[in-house]
Amino acid sequence: MFDKLNFLEDKYKELVQKTMDPDLINNDREEWQRVMKEQSDIEPIVNKYREYTKTKQELEDAKEMLHEKLEAEMRDMVKEEVYELEESLEAIQEEIRVLLIPKDPNDHKNVIVEIRGGAGGDEAALFAGVLFRMYLRYAERNNWKVEIMNTNEIGIGGYKEVIFMIKGKGAYSRLKYESGVHRVQRVPETESSGRIHTSTVTVAVLPEAEDIDIEVNQADLRVDVFRSSGNGGQSVNTTDSAVRMTHIPTGIVVSCQDEKSQLKNKDKALKILKSKLYELKLMEQNEELAQMKKGQVGTGDRSERIRTYNFPQGRVSDHRINLTLYKLNNFVDGDLDEMIDALITSDQAERMQEIS
Repeated sequence: MFDKLNFLEDKYKELVQKTMDPDLINNDREEWQRVMKEQSDIEPIVNKYREYTKTKQELEDAKEMLHEKLEAEMRDMVKEEVYELEESLEAIQEEIRVLLIPKDPNDHKNVIVEIRGGAGGDEAALFAGVLFRMYLRYAERNNWKVEIMNTNEIGIGGYKEVIFMIKGKGAYSRLKYESGVHRVQRVPETESSGRIHTSTVTVAVLPEAEDIDIEVNQADLRVDVFRSSGNGGQSVNTTDSAVRMTHIPTGIVVSCQDEKSQLKNKDKALKILKSKLYELKLMEQNEELAQMKKGQVGTGDRSERIRTYNFPQGRVSDHRINLTLYKLNNFVDGDLDEMIDALITSDQAERMQEIS
């Protein structure tokens, strides 16, 4: 591990020199920004490694003092210092191990979230609405912006499908663990006999694809326009402004109808399509790794049942980490951090085993 850290420190010094190169700054801003980002990415590890080497040297010096002739009181003080330095060194080593966990290159990105009602008919659509509001509240708590991409409402407060983008620093790093099947157990609003029903909703969280990530050939697209549908009233368009976009090579189809402008719907559909193609590209690149990590947190498998929301008992349970919280009302109001923090910790622990 420390051979790698020596290399990183040398690399860091090299990058610092490059960031101060006037030729690079003036003639190749894109490369300069890349170098700055690389320097910023490894700086926390280098700083922690320097703290480690300083503490290790202090420990060696203190141990060396114990070989000298010391008064009893001084010897006790040095022994106490040795004990404290050993504890500090162990803690720093643990911090370094966490910092060395490979970073997900998408963690800084915005996300596109797709929520779809699964098994359970209207009740599944109603719960899709609950999850939609839950993520909106979580975004609000983090001062993230939300942009609605497409909705398909059922008219009683639920959604067959809702697609939206969350824009904010670290959005993907926090929300990527939400992909999968969410199960709800409750008495539906549509149920008069008071029986508890079980329904499911699928959630997919996609990193927003940037132009450097994915390029779409216009010749590979088929774009159809149609009149948007809705529940009636002013929100329903009377022109063919809705857009259905098909990526011919993959067969991926995306529809957008929320905007009254055909051009805006087309732009949103293209954003969603690019993110889907980017996800497909990542899956293909990491297929072998994904097979190895199937049992881990954060695989993003949409067919995996990840969580159960039990309303009669007021609990929410995440099946990947066997964590149950008895604060369901707060949870669906956007208080997700305790669950997400636990998922991140579990994911880090799994990946630390891989590099140890």
